[in-house]
Amino acid sequence: MARHIIIAGKRHVGKTTLVNRLLEGQSRPLYGFRTAAGKSMKKGCRSFFIHPAGALTRTETEENHIGDGNGIQRIAYPEAFDNYGVRCLEAADDGIIVMDELGFMEQDAERFCSRVLELLDGDIPVLATAKSGHDIDFLNKILSHPNADVYYITIENRDELYELLKDRL
Repeated sequence: MARHIIIAGKRHVGKTTLVNRLLEGQSRPLYGFRTAAGKSMKKGCRSFFIHPAGALTRTETEENHIGDGNGIQRIAYPEAFDNYGVRCLEAADDGIIVMDELGFMEQDAERFCSRVLELLDGDIPVLATAKSGHDIDFLNKILSHPNADVYYITIENRDELYELLKDRL
């Protein structure tokens, strides 16, 4: 059974940067998704979108709009995870599944959460990031998954983690 890589940490410690470094020069197809803040803010609120992991361009549409937040409160759109997100998680066994980032916004998206856990049960390599410090059933299942090796990233250890993980994919 595959040993998937989960990089867990708090906001702004370098989870996505580490994933990008690990994927540099990767020749296998990328499946899955990446999460990004939208380009514009409305009334102090930023929108969040998911994009296919291997996409060269990013679009911001209602279909991939997963939520809005102002840094304190967030509103999630589970239907975007259950529809667009699940489609992003379709994968062939010739690639790597990237999930950047798993957090609390998708906790009410049952189809999406089930698909993530199903992929962790499988053999296609998974490279994922997850928020730490939240006691949420979905995140707890990811961080304790028997097929996943979880690495906690901090500002102090992120370069060391790169050296440790660079040959694992």
